Amino acid sequence: MTSRLDKLDLSLHLSKQQEAERLLAAQRRLLHLRLINAGLLGDGRVGPPLCVVFEGWDAAGKGGSIKRLVSRLDPRHVSVAQFAAPSPEEERHHFLWRFFPHLPGWGEMAVFDRSWYGRVLVERVDGLASQQEWKRSYQEIAQFERALALEGTVLVKIWLHISAEEQLKRFTSRQKDPLRRWKLTDEDWHNREHREQYLVAVEEMLERTDRPRALWDLIEAEDKRYARVKVIETVIARLEAGMVRSGIEPPPSRGIDFDAEL
Repeated sequence: MTSRLDKLDLSLHLSKQQEAERLLAAQRRLLHLRLINAGLLGDGRVGPPLCVVFEGWDAAGKGGSIKRLVSRLDPRHVSVAQFAAPSPEEERHHFLWRFFPHLPGWGEMAVFDRSWYGRVLVERVDGLASQQEWKRSYQEIAQFERALALEGTVLVKIWLHISAEEQLKRFTSRQKDPLRRWKLTDEDWHNREHREQYLVAVEEMLERTDRPRALWDLIEAEDKRYARVKVIETVIARLEAGMVRSGIEPPPSRGIDFDAEL
């Protein structure tokens, strides 16, 4: 059976000019919506919490996509949290515990670089969690995300997908560049060696945690320009739908997103 990742068209791309035009439009639109949700435009009501979760292959472009997503937003209205291996203190608690302090409240936006899905990905593949633990985690994650959604949170879950060939190309490029070499670690090479195991884990993750109010958005990231634009446009679409659910009608984009005063 063809996997969900196999169905993605990795040939999609944008020219430099296309990226610049669509990126500017999307960034200004997101800024407009963020000001509304923060209560700084409109009738003063604050909008729903927005939590954007990034997962994907190593070197798939998470950092670059996050940079473009938040670069035009006021840093007082958005936070970015990066999650690596849990600390000894964090390991003493339930695996979801360390994420709670970073969750956004009403009128706020948070971006997660990696997330609770490490439980069913790296911890599963590397044996850092027992089979009983990671199998149980699917239900725990689904319940956790359902609770967030019922509270009003707009949860955007993004998987950035690239081919094994493109990943190797990016690894090699980083290795040759002294200013980017720090981004390539032994763990990246280790994960690449276990790509087939990760593919199985990713497909099961998508199958078991894709829910109506916690959908996965799979982004074709072979072309970085295309991926960066699609990420922001996806977040905008999810946020607008969440605003409607919360009783806030997003204004149409009719040029005001480009108003100099914004």
